[in-house]
Amino acid sequence: MNTQSTYMHWAKTRAKVKYDLALSGILNLPFAELEATISDIDLNGDNSYGYGPLVDALAAHADMPREGVVTISGGTSMANHLAMAAAIEHGEEVLIEQPTYEPLLALAQYFGADVKRFARLAEDNYRVDLEDLTSQVTSRTRLIVLTNLHNPSSALVDEDTLRRVGEIAQSVGARVLVDEVYLDAMFEAAPRSSASLGPQFIATSSLTKGYGLSGLRCGWILAEPELAQRMRLLHDIFGALAPHPAERLSVLALRKLPKFIARAKTILETNRAVLNDFYDSREDLEAPRSRIGTTSFPRLLKGTVDNLYTLLTEKYDSAIVPGKFFESPQRFRIGMCAEPADFAAGVERLGRALDQLS
Repeated sequence: MNTQSTYMHWAKTRAKVKYDLALSGILNLPFAELEATISDIDLNGDNSYGYGPLVDALAAHADMPREGVVTISGGTSMANHLAMAAAIEHGEEVLIEQPTYEPLLALAQYFGADVKRFARLAEDNYRVDLEDLTSQVTSRTRLIVLTNLHNPSSALVDEDTLRRVGEIAQSVGARVLVDEVYLDAMFEAAPRSSASLGPQFIATSSLTKGYGLSGLRCGWILAEPELAQRMRLLHDIFGALAPHPAERLSVLALRKLPKFIARAKTILETNRAVLNDFYDSREDLEAPRSRIGTTSFPRLLKGTVDNLYTLLTEKYDSAIVPGKFFESPQRFRIGMCAEPADFAAGVERLGRALDQLS
């Protein structure tokens, strides 16, 4: 059984390119834009079970009670790890959306879960198939896992659907884990967290995708207070204490989010317009126009994605994410997160590479 993430290994070791269409998080923010002073940073502080000002800031950000906020220094990846560790036992049944982000599958396998799948079909705009989910749930199901916005397509799961998923889970005594890391990239248009919909919901997120703050590794979990406390105690095994300077800088960053949102919006709106114009011009791609989120997931109608990726990296100093990491080998993920001039150049190079495919 595979308990390693082939996607994360690829992401960490892939060729570095100038015109990067594989970035799914907003271009990293220069440190100077945090406008931090030496008084904003300290090596030590009272953070035994979460640095108080950070917990308060995240509770305000998510509009949730602070008792249900668990801070994580490993971004959404570690948040998902801790959430799943607290929610399931070895051998229990876990239902995971298909297609999905490959590390979520690897994580469930690592915990020894009996993994089953429910559909989010491309031809149905990656909606959660509630009929399929209902047919897959059993009395053994302990966790239902999905991403919202969907990774890789950026499809939004609406609140009515989430409520129905919650009802399905509740009927068998299961919980629902929703990875919401891309939801923040909707900014003020984002719906409230799924964690607000009932105690069966667990939501994970971080500052890594929507704001250009990946380097802070500021992640969090939202859960009902009793489960949240179980996670804090369980985290003693995994992480014990978070790096205090990063926590303090995260508090500073949360205070300045409106400034970073303006920057992110400019990048995304500019790049989204370029990508949609590109899609309109291509007959060798099947792709709905991008409307929300940081990523898009077109289908290649001729040639192979592996050949396209090789051509882009070796000849055009550009890159996309092959869809094989999302159980969709004839698709690829484009991230709209690079500096706009570089993104436009990357899209132009993607067009030239597509023209060369046989």
